[in-house]
Formats: sequence, structure tokens, C-alpha cells
Amino acid sequence: MIYRLDKLSESKINPVTKQAYDSSWIILMLTDSPDYRQICGSSNGCAYTIKTSRSNCQNWMMAVGDFLGFCEENEKNAVLVMSEADFKTAKNHYEGHSYKEAFLREDEPPVLIHSTPMNSWEQIRNDGMLKSWNILKSEKAVNEKQPVGISLGDPADFRDYIMFGGGITGEIVVNSRQKGEIVMDPDAEYLTGARLYFDAKRMAQDGLLVRDGCHLKVKDRLPLEPYLIWTATWKTLGFASQVSTPKIFAEQADEQFHAFLQLRNRANDLY
Repeated sequence: MIYRLDKLSESKINPVTKQAYDSSWIILMLTDSPDYRQICGSSNGCAYTIKTSRSNCQNWMMAVGDFLGFCEENEKNAVLVMSEADFKTAKNHYEGHSYKEAFLREDEPPVLIHSTPMNSWEQIRNDGMLKSWNILKSEKAVNEKQPVGISLGDPADFRDYIMFGGGITGEIVVNSRQKGEIVMDPDAEYLTGARLYFDAKRMAQDGLLVRDGCHLKVKDRLPLEPYLIWTATWKTLGFASQVSTPKIFAEQADEQFHAFLQLRNRANDLY
């Protein structure tokens, strides 16, 4: 069910049911904050909340539409925190679109990044694909009782998806998995894994991309071929050892990836 509220106080009590939230609930809150484009997570026991700033997110109406489509098709209980006028504006703007439409939108990144520990990368290469946490758990390929993202309030259905993140986000996840707790320090030493760069345009055209109002993700499985463009490891980056920091590893990997793309484009121009 979809519910709309003019305002919401973030707490553990659901204003719709008057009881504590359960894992079936998710919230999208429209704000005018100048401090972010979109942020997400859970605070004060509230359900997982996507905060979208109308000031900084030009396509907030598309985000609202994707959120609605994703929640309706997946039978999630969703709360939209916005005025009735904004709700109608978003629905009218979104008409004719789908959260799974098979093309990459102009404001979406052409490359999606997924980071994984080194031992997981070895298994991924053997399988020839990325798999969601739930698939890996069913195959007894992970020993964790639950993903590290649960500590951040991630919804249970995140386990059905392969998630992506730019900047240092993926490296923070890898480090946190190693430590068994959330470690947000970009300068904390950790054992680097593999940073994978995927062709988002091709993934979208093949109908793999799912939009939930904040994330681009893939359900269940993502084959490496033909979507993987390049992989960064401590060896391919020329590091002296596997030990680095999320900041250094991510920055060096992105720099060398862009250099790789430039060389590839020049070669394509020649032929």
C-alpha cells in the first residue's frame, strides 16, 4: 500500500499503524535541504528512509515515480512525505515511464561500480557472475548471518539485489565486512579487494537495471560478460601490497580506469 503524509517525525512508531515499523515499510521524504541530493538510511528506529532534496535533485519527480513503481510492483508498504500538489506533479511528470525502462537516462551514470573482497572476487570469476546475498546464502557461499548493511537499517530485500556505489562507498562496505562492523573512516587501513566497473548503458538496454528511487541495482544475478569493462585490484594498480585505505584505493582505481578508457577510445578511433 502507498500512503502520503504532509510531514513525518522520524521515530520507531509508524504513523499509519500506530505501532513499530516492520521490515515491509519504506519511506521517501521530499525536502528542500541544501546539504545533499539524496541520502538514505534509518534513524531513531524509523523505517529505511530516502530523503530527496528538491533543491539539489533536479529529477526528483522521476525519483518519486521510480519509488512508487518499485514499491507497488514489489508489494511494499511505502510512505511518501510530501504535499498533495508535489505528489500529483511527480505522477503527471512520470507518466509513460517505468522503474525498469530499458535505456539509460541522461542523468544516470554510464558506469556502475561494485566492490568486493578478494576471496569473493575469486569465486565471482569462477562463477562468471555476481550474485545477490540471498543467492549466495542459499548456495552456502557466505558465512555471515546477515549483511553488514543491516546495521545501517538496510531493508531486507536489499539481499535480493546486487548494489552499486561510486566514490569510496564500495570500499567502506568491504572494510566494514572485514571488521564485522560499520567503519566509515576513509583513511582506515584494510585489505583491498576488487573494484569492478560495469557498462550501465548495456545493462539498462538488456533490461537488467532496477530503479527504486535512489539506487540503480540488479536482481539476483549479473553476468560478467558482456557487462564488465575493467577490474582494479592492488596488483593491477601497481600497489606494493594488498593493504591500503578506501580513499587511496578508490581514487587510484578511478584514475587508472579513466586512463584505460582514454586508451581504448583512441584505439577505437584508429580502427
